[in-house]
Amino acid sequence: MLRWTLTGLAALILILIAFFFIRLFIEAKPAFDKFGYFGFVFDNNWDVSKETFGAWPLLVGTLITSGIALLIGVPIAIATALYITELCPRRARQPLTILVELLAAVPSVVYGLWGILVLAPKLKPAEQWFSDTFSFLPLVGGPVSIPNCFIAGLIMAIMILPIVSAISREVMLTVPSQDKEGALALGATRWEMIRIAVLPYSRAGISGAAMLGLGRAIGETIAVTIVIGNAPNVPDSIFSQAYTLAAVIANEFNEAASDPTHRAALIAAGLVLFVLTLFVNAIARYYVNRASRGNRKAVPTGMAG
Repeated sequence: MLRWTLTGLAALILILIAFFFIRLFIEAKPAFDKFGYFGFVFDNNWDVSKETFGAWPLLVGTLITSGIALLIGVPIAIATALYITELCPRRARQPLTILVELLAAVPSVVYGLWGILVLAPKLKPAEQWFSDTFSFLPLVGGPVSIPNCFIAGLIMAIMILPIVSAISREVMLTVPSQDKEGALALGATRWEMIRIAVLPYSRAGISGAAMLGLGRAIGETIAVTIVIGNAPNVPDSIFSQAYTLAAVIANEFNEAASDPTHRAALIAAGLVLFVLTLFVNAIARYYVNRASRGNRKAVPTGMAG
C-alpha cells in the first residue's frame, strides 16, 4: 500500500508539471499564432508600443547573466567545498558551513538593492578598466553603464554559491577514505591527493551541482530586475544593460492585463523560461545520478610510479 501511495505522489508531481506546461501553452498560443514559434523565440525586437514581441533579446540576456554567474560562482563554490571538507580545521567546519548556507537566507531584493546601490558604483572604475584593456575579447569593450549584465551575473553568482557549495561538499564527503589514504600512502601531497582522488570521484556530482546552480540563476527575478537595466536589446557587451525572461514578466505583467497580445507574449516568455529550466535541471539530474552510482576507480595505478 505504501509503495503505491508513494508512486501516486511521484506521478502527481509529473502530472502537475505537465499541467503547468499545457496551461502555459494554451495561454501563450495567441502570441505563437501571431508571431510563430521560431519568430517569437528568435526575433530581435521586443517593442510594447508597436505590439511586436520577439524574445531573443530576453533569452540572450538570460543566458549571458547566467553564464557570468556560473563562471564566477562555481569555482568559488567548489573551492569553498574543498576547503571545508579537506583543509578546514575540524572545529571550524560546522560554523563555516552554516555561514555559507546563510547566504541562501538573504532575500533576493536585498541582494538587488545592495548590488545597485553599493556594488555597481564601487566596481564601475574596475569594469571600465577591464573593458578598455580587454576590448579585443567577445562581449567586452565600450562604455560601462550602471546597471549592467556583469553586476547582475555577479549578484547571481553570490546567490547560487550556497546550493553549489552544499551539493559539492556532500559529494566530496562520499569519496572513499581508502582512495585518499592510498594516494597519501603512495607519496602524494595533500593537494595532489585532492587532484587525483577527490576531484575525479566528485566530477559528476560537481557538474550536477553547477547545472542546478545554473537553473537557479536562470529563474532569478527580483534581484536581476533591479540590477540589469531592463533594456530589451541584445547587449553589445557584458557591461551593457539588458533584460531577462524572468525580469520582463515581473516588470510588465501588470500593465499587460488589458492587452491580450502583450499578456500572451509574457506567458510565452514564461513558457520559454519553463522549458529552459526543465532542460537544465534534467541535465543536472543526469549528472547527480551518475555521481550517486559511484562507479569510479580508486587511486590511479600510475601513482605507484
